[in-house]
Amino acid sequence: MIDQSLMSDMLSPFWVSIKLACVTTLCLLLFATPIAYWLAKPSRIKAIGRLKVLLMGIIAMPLVLPPTVIGFYLLLLLSPSVGIGKWLSEHNISPLIFTFEGLVIGSIIYSLPFYIQPVYAQFLRIPQSVTEVAHLLEPSRMRRFMKVALPQVRVGIILGGLVSFAHTIGEFGVVLMIGGSISGETKVVSIAIYEQVEALNYEAAHIMSGILIIMGVMMVALIASVSRISQRP
Repeated sequence: MIDQSLMSDMLSPFWVSIKLACVTTLCLLLFATPIAYWLAKPSRIKAIGRLKVLLMGIIAMPLVLPPTVIGFYLLLLLSPSVGIGKWLSEHNISPLIFTFEGLVIGSIIYSLPFYIQPVYAQFLRIPQSVTEVAHLLEPSRMRRFMKVALPQVRVGIILGGLVSFAHTIGEFGVVLMIGGSISGETKVVSIAIYEQVEALNYEAAHIMSGILIIMGVMMVALIASVSRISQRP
């Protein structure tokens, strides 16, 4: 039997992981959706078109780089001695490393391609005729985006949100590098499992891993269902 204190230690990382996944997904919904829309819009200016290609390549880097590499450079960027961390330190603002806010920044960057790609693909599928009619009937770009574009890509947004949420739940390398293992603050479930294995507490590791497997199966089923809907004509 697992005692009450150990059970509390097991539940706390799940809460941190779920909270991190929710905040990360919400931020992606608000900020990455307009980016995907801009990237998908055709551009007549070659320089802007090349810039979009370059930006797509940068966004896709987490797909090919090890999480520890991204986490390492984020750690340097957010540390008090250089980059953003130095600016925060000079203005008497608390540093972001080893904080929940720092985890959110790292998770957004690492999950960005997993959200951008399905939403970007859905924006590309909007018929040209719909875009042309929207230009004629609605002069405001914001209203065209809100009333015409977003309803057309709702499936992609749901799919991107689910994939990003599931991906954030399982993060390890990035969150370990910039968040460490502070109980109740930055210790996510993947790090907690690693620590239980190191301590030879295999029973606790089995339980937490089993819960993650169940959550993973549920998320995969949801993602598959939404993906099937997105492929319908």
